[in-house]
Amino acid sequence: MHRTVELAALPALEAPLLCVVIDTEEEFDWSGPLSSRNISVQSINDIGYGQAIFRRYGLRPAYLLDYPVIADPRAAGVFGPWAEAGECLIGAQLHPWVTPPHEEVVCPYNSYPCNLDPDLEQRKLAALTERIRSTLGIAPRIYKAGRYGLDLAREAMLSGLGYRVDTSVVPYRSFAGAGGGPNFFGYPERLFWSGPAGNVLYLPVTQSLVGPLRFLRRHRVSQRIFGRLSSSLHLPGILARLHLLERIMLTPEGVSFAEMRKLVDSMLAEGERVFTFSLHSPSFMPGGTPYVRSAAERDAFLARIEQFLDYFFGPVGGRPATPLDLLAMAETARRTVTSVAAAA
Repeated sequence: MHRTVELAALPALEAPLLCVVIDTEEEFDWSGPLSSRNISVQSINDIGYGQAIFRRYGLRPAYLLDYPVIADPRAAGVFGPWAEAGECLIGAQLHPWVTPPHEEVVCPYNSYPCNLDPDLEQRKLAALTERIRSTLGIAPRIYKAGRYGLDLAREAMLSGLGYRVDTSVVPYRSFAGAGGGPNFFGYPERLFWSGPAGNVLYLPVTQSLVGPLRFLRRHRVSQRIFGRLSSSLHLPGILARLHLLERIMLTPEGVSFAEMRKLVDSMLAEGERVFTFSLHSPSFMPGGTPYVRSAAERDAFLARIEQFLDYFFGPVGGRPATPLDLLAMAETARRTVTSVAAAA
């Protein structure tokens, strides 16, 4: 990371908080080539499975809609009533290869928004933002760069289009070897601003290093452990099997309940109080993602979500929150600090 960032202060929290962020997107073969013609969004019909669960726990998921989703005629009928009832939030996710204007070569490098010409990225995000506004009557304020392709230097573009929370940062992971994406080693695990004058609050994906060697996360050696050479030698897997160091994301996709609980317990022990539960909308449809290939796997997927939420809102004593709730708290804390400093 080549920029100095500022951790966001929050008021004292009586209980841990959980946000749900859903990358709401088209279905596609994650191992195959990208295509601007791949715009199927049949999983819109199955998103209600997840919404029913989140509703029971008082959670208001943030659906980050990409262009094929919001362009589908069913979008208004599915997301509109939930948003109007205050049961969800609507944000945006930019998948450049399926978002107009289509001017770039579709390739892995250009699939990361941060690699596009800044003017083209701005026009694509403006088109997506306007389509959400015209379809749902909502000005989205929460953003995720497709494939986590974020560049902090382009924050003015986000804030200029009305975005106030970004959810693109993935701690302890580099996408540089996957087509030239960003490297997030060195970024905070916690909420942060891009600097004292930053206008966008960054809410990282909840992912951390867990185990006796967790202290290595503060050192550059952590990047080497998960780098290409070490991965080719299976070092991360060896360390995980020995329970010495595991990289765990808070998601029901490919992560067991035991792993999610281990992650949350570890972060709680170090004082973390804000967590983000992340997933992709096609996982609610059998065959929509590699994580849910059948109806039986969907049943297990939904059960895993409920098991984690039972734990977080039961033994952990957590409470639901949204990215915009966190923004309001961080802004209040920021004003308080500024006022105290001015008075002094």
